[in-house]
Amino acid sequence: MKKHLASIVFLLLGACVLWAQQAAPRDTASLELNGKKVSIEYGRPALKGRTFESLMGSLPADRMWRTGSEQVTTLTTETDLLVGGKKVPAGKYSLYLHVAEEGPYSLAVNKVLGQPLGDIWSAAPPAYAKEPWPHFNYQKEIGDQEVARVPLQESHNSSSVDLFTITLKSDYGASQLTLSWGDQSWSTKLEPAKKKAEGSHGH
Repeated sequence: MKKHLASIVFLLLGACVLWAQQAAPRDTASLELNGKKVSIEYGRPALKGRTFESLMGSLPADRMWRTGSEQVTTLTTETDLLVGGKKVPAGKYSLYLHVAEEGPYSLAVNKVLGQPLGDIWSAAPPAYAKEPWPHFNYQKEIGDQEVARVPLQESHNSSSVDLFTITLKSDYGASQLTLSWGDQSWSTKLEPAKKKAEGSHGH
């Protein structure tokens, strides 16, 4: 319980502090699978001279991270996908990163597309009051709306990535989603979900 409360307090404070600083840039990663667009829209926090290890080490373990900064991170797909082998139907979803206390990080795909910032922070600037913000108490508020949770493969970058970066790349039919920050990256495979042939009854 203490860990979850610490996570909530950290995220709420983080949301407030961001308005005293320059807002992080937002970006979109995209690719086409069988002629259908897949895109991720997200905020890009910067290390600003910190190391990834010192930043992550100062945060509560076993938590859900918004996979970026400020507004909720979203995945939009025009086709049914297999994300790390798990089916995600065509549509729009929020993305969270489960930072485990031990073991691999995991990507969580959720049906809930955030909550208006003004609903959780009365001092929200008017221009952002209706912007969709992530849910701070993920498991309690939207855990039952999760579509898929996929373990990510960790690797190390040859040079440090200052701005948090999400890439979607396709190479000879094999597509990959990769999250990179500091000297670490996490990735999983993306594929179009295969439709069952008409008349097939699974025999």
